[in-house]
Amino acid sequence: MSLTESTMLELGTTAPDFALTDVVSGETVRRDDFRGSQALLVLFICAHCPYVKHIEKGLAALGRDYAGKPLGLVAISSNDAVTHPADNPAGLKQQAETFGFNFPYLYDETQAVARAYKAACTPDFFLFDGNLRLAYRGQFDPSRPGNGIPVTGEDLRAAIDLVLADKPLPTEQRPSIGCNIKWKA
Repeated sequence: MSLTESTMLELGTTAPDFALTDVVSGETVRRDDFRGSQALLVLFICAHCPYVKHIEKGLAALGRDYAGKPLGLVAISSNDAVTHPADNPAGLKQQAETFGFNFPYLYDETQAVARAYKAACTPDFFLFDGNLRLAYRGQFDPSRPGNGIPVTGEDLRAAIDLVLADKPLPTEQRPSIGCNIKWKA
């Protein structure tokens, strides 16, 4: 397992476009499907990474807690499914169903979307405002596998709440840490 920090993409960056297939519904989901939301949260996750596994229940709770609020929420997996078969669409669908993810879970087979977002690790979080400008990129919370800190999502939740309240976010943000994205050779 390679420990990798998020790249901390420059705040204010416009959300790169995407059109990917949801592993659960089979439907194509596009970035522009979320226009009109006050915020868009794009999560880069996968099924095999212990850092993602550590927060899976927290991700499902986040989805439930913000359902009905003006937050677009979408997860993307960009890992090479040849080298990491648990991250193939069937494995991702199983993860989504097991944990009750109520948000689209997309598979980025070409890895073009991960490259456009400069995603580096799983999990990696990108929160955009209603103008699709990056407002937060950082950790879910300070919990990590084995550190004894409870999973709360406090950092990401605080950022979401500020964006939804149209309030400024601190520019000092702690990077997410996890497994590196498994790039194709």
